[in-house]
Amino acid sequence: MPRFDPHPERRPAVVTGASSGIGAAVATALAAAGHPVVLGARRVERCEQLAEALVADGAEAVALHLDLVDPDSVAAFAGGATEVLGAIEVVVSNAGDVQPISTTGADPEEFARQLQVNLAGAQALVSRLVPPMMQRGRGDVVFVTSEVAVRPRPEMAGYVASKAGLEAFAEAMAMECEGTGVRVGIVRPGPCSTEQGSTWAPEAVERIVESWRSWGLMRHGSTLLPEQVAGAIVAMVSVPRGARWASVEVQPEAPVQGDPRERANPEEP
Repeated sequence: MPRFDPHPERRPAVVTGASSGIGAAVATALAAAGHPVVLGARRVERCEQLAEALVADGAEAVALHLDLVDPDSVAAFAGGATEVLGAIEVVVSNAGDVQPISTTGADPEEFARQLQVNLAGAQALVSRLVPPMMQRGRGDVVFVTSEVAVRPRPEMAGYVASKAGLEAFAEAMAMECEGTGVRVGIVRPGPCSTEQGSTWAPEAVERIVESWRSWGLMRHGSTLLPEQVAGAIVAMVSVPRGARWASVEVQPEAPVQGDPRERANPEEP
């Protein structure tokens, strides 16, 4: 007889940064797939509104406050999630913050804060939730990173450093979890339409975007929808046991140029 059930019918999931954007879309998609979900963020009132909507649609959802720069908040969140929904089977570490700061011009405290939110906070969360998964012999952990982890952009020093570090951390964690039944994966979105960057000063946006263009980092103007990234995350945690998706990069599709009929039926010479 196996020492654990590798296919539990009920798989509670935790989603951080669930107050908007990718996190909210992930929580919605997981709930639609039958997962009880815990929504965590500093803006807990937004999470509560979404949780209420999910419950009204027949899902099992709850919102809990989470501040990743506060160790006590992380501990309370992890404990509350388990107390409310039971053993956590899925962790989606999505919360993140990005500010327009340069490598040498950044205020050291702001740089450190972004590292805390995007990297150290993720470690604090999984240190609370993943060991019980390993003891049960099953579970899925997904780290939402960014394409800047492998293709850095100027004027995003804290975000670039933390997301690159998060990918390295996730890969090391996957090695440590190998053989435990806990699967660790990375979902790396490209440009996505979220609230990130919405608070930047317009003049900073114009200057920074122009610098990205000069480095060839903006091939076209299309961006991902949060729901498209969420689809990749749900697919990753839904892979049948016996396989692990190590990493998935999701990029927006470029607009179709010209008349597709002309490419399918080129004129004869």
